[in-house]
Amino acid sequence: MKIARIETFLAPPRWMFVRVETDGGVVGWGEPVVEGRAEPVRAAVEVLAEHLVGQDPLRIEDHWQVMTKGGFYRGGPVLSSAVAGLDQALWDIKGKAYGQPVHQLLGGPVRERIRAYAWVGGDEPNEVRDAVSAQAEAGFTAVKMNACGRMTPLATREEVRACLLRAETAREVLGEDRDFALDFHGRVSPANARRLLPLLAEYAPLFVEEPVLSEHMHAVPDLVNASNIPIALGERLFTRREFLAPLEAGVAVVQPDISHAGGISELRRIAALAEMYGAHIAPHCPLGPVALAASLQVAFTTPNFLIQEQSIGIHYNKDAELLDYVADREPFRFVGGSLLRTERPGLGVDIDEAAVRAADAKGHAWRNPVWRYQDGSFAEW
Repeated sequence: MKIARIETFLAPPRWMFVRVETDGGVVGWGEPVVEGRAEPVRAAVEVLAEHLVGQDPLRIEDHWQVMTKGGFYRGGPVLSSAVAGLDQALWDIKGKAYGQPVHQLLGGPVRERIRAYAWVGGDEPNEVRDAVSAQAEAGFTAVKMNACGRMTPLATREEVRACLLRAETAREVLGEDRDFALDFHGRVSPANARRLLPLLAEYAPLFVEEPVLSEHMHAVPDLVNASNIPIALGERLFTRREFLAPLEAGVAVVQPDISHAGGISELRRIAALAEMYGAHIAPHCPLGPVALAASLQVAFTTPNFLIQEQSIGIHYNKDAELLDYVADREPFRFVGGSLLRTERPGLGVDIDEAAVRAADAKGHAWRNPVWRYQDGSFAEW
């Protein structure tokens, strides 16, 4: 069996799919994208396809090594995301070729269901109560929301109170037996994070995500010691080497993205590294059905898995939804806020190819917002 053709498809709201076809008729799907930078990732996939076409798709590790190390210049989100999507597709092919789900090829399952959380936005604090209530009524046992909107480098008392009000509201709605997580989204300065974490502790968030930007890793040890709230980060880290510093700093939860951090092959290595430090993995995944399906395959076989992000109903999905691109929705049916394990081969998702091709004909050019402070200077989104 040889790889015969590789195609990419831009699909609203902000995703991209890759289809890898073999000469034996087995097809694998992946999801390589950097949100807001899909076009350069598409070009990177085309370059990497020069290596893959004509090769044996089952030699996944060898292909991963060549794709990540075969160029003199390595790394970065664009290349890593291109590799990630192709890696997912190769694992999909391998599972289908052997008639097994990928988690069986990775050593077999360690759990029967995957706990997931639902997004509730949080940019507008007055909408938090209704949004959290709706997800709780839908059966989710955990939600996540942005902790703040735009925040000045040294927050005013009003900005601090708005953040605390979000947490207070979520805890009131959820009670003591359900969870919420707060995503700082890298929007706050190290000084603001140091101030906010102790104040948030009484509301007992499951974790606080990205309290500082990845380039401020020097601030992480102080933040870990600032309160008893578990710290989570990692959606903007792309290799196991980049995760070493936060793990050594005491981060409790790592959040690699299977469509950015080298795919299934690298995600499972990052999880193994985290296990050595007593940390858990909560894969970042505000993306489409292939990325979620691939994340689940790793989660089923990972002992130190915590909880799964998923994008159904997320506030970014304005032109299409995750379920719009699947022919069978059963693998994404939630039971008590969890997704159940199946024995479907490959990634376990049946992509609606006609819907994907129709979406690509329309395409998208999604870009993240650019925020500014009142004085006109740039603010983190």
